[in-house]
Amino acid sequence: MKAARLIEFGQPMVIGDIPDPVLGTGEVIVDVVAAPVVPYAKDVLSGARGYLLTLPAVPGYVAIGRVHTVGPDTTRLQVGDWVYCDPVIRSRDAADFPDITLLGLSARGPGGLKLQEHFRDGTWAQQVMLPTENAIPIGEIDAGDAAAWCKMGSLLVPYGGLLALALRPGETILVNGATGNFGSAGVAVALAMGAGVVVATGRDAATLAELERRHGPRVRTVAMTGDESTDRAAMQAAANGPIDCALDLLPPVASPTWARAAIMAVRPYGRVALMGGIGMEGGGVLELPYVWIMRNCMTIIGQWMYPPTAPLQMAGMIRAGLIDIGWYEISAFDLDDAEAAVAHAAAHVGPFRMTVLVP
Repeated sequence: MKAARLIEFGQPMVIGDIPDPVLGTGEVIVDVVAAPVVPYAKDVLSGARGYLLTLPAVPGYVAIGRVHTVGPDTTRLQVGDWVYCDPVIRSRDAADFPDITLLGLSARGPGGLKLQEHFRDGTWAQQVMLPTENAIPIGEIDAGDAAAWCKMGSLLVPYGGLLALALRPGETILVNGATGNFGSAGVAVALAMGAGVVVATGRDAATLAELERRHGPRVRTVAMTGDESTDRAAMQAAANGPIDCALDLLPPVASPTWARAAIMAVRPYGRVALMGGIGMEGGGVLELPYVWIMRNCMTIIGQWMYPPTAPLQMAGMIRAGLIDIGWYEISAFDLDDAEAAVAHAAAHVGPFRMTVLVP
């Protein structure tokens, strides 16, 4: 099969034929129809992000495709089924605290690296091998819509945080960093889950205005100034009432003060989920007052990715029309043009844009 392989960080990928994946028990092989290229893929492939990815490897972490082959222990998936290829691969021998590798992207610790030895090659190829449970049925779709369904990869990340927060219908939630890829997706998912008000923060005024236009009056935007007390007051004023919880999705380049402004805007007995990247690239450390957390009975949660049941639930929300994946401007590239796709994704960053490879 044809694939894009990264042999060495910082060097161009090699496009060519590699051996087809070999099926084992507990696995399926999927024919890739569309695979997204994340905006930060360039930094991953250059090594700038320092992600744990054993080379050589096929990059690519998400795909929409059709089941090609199923293993002997598969009971429901059928050849030809449309599936979402979930990149979050979990070890099966530690259910309470599994090791995790993100297919074709990164691993978490030694256990994740061990998983990566077997599940190393990602979705920038004509086929991909996955654990059976990672091929999530999405029902019948038109092949022309496969690229749009790739948006599940962005939607699922904030959905994991919203599930951790146990967001309730009618609540007011603050999405911090709402003008980015994951943050804007978090606004859409929070509304789909029944949030009464979403306070969306960011520094890009045009994107904030577009969020209001697309989602209507339940979205209240705040343009961040960088002054902590000013920004906190603006968030609370936009909510026009108590902020029940906050989802922080700020990128690595953001200042910790931006996160603290949002966290401390939440009401007493409130909840906060941290899913962003502050400090990952050598930035400052987030500091929060111990006494404020204690006396206000705050719940602060760290959340990475999402539970195994989330992709099936997300597919259901999309099918029900609660989330519109038709909004996004899609730029499609052939697998032979994988390097151009990576450059395009980096140069065309935006919450309503998506770059995909079509093997």
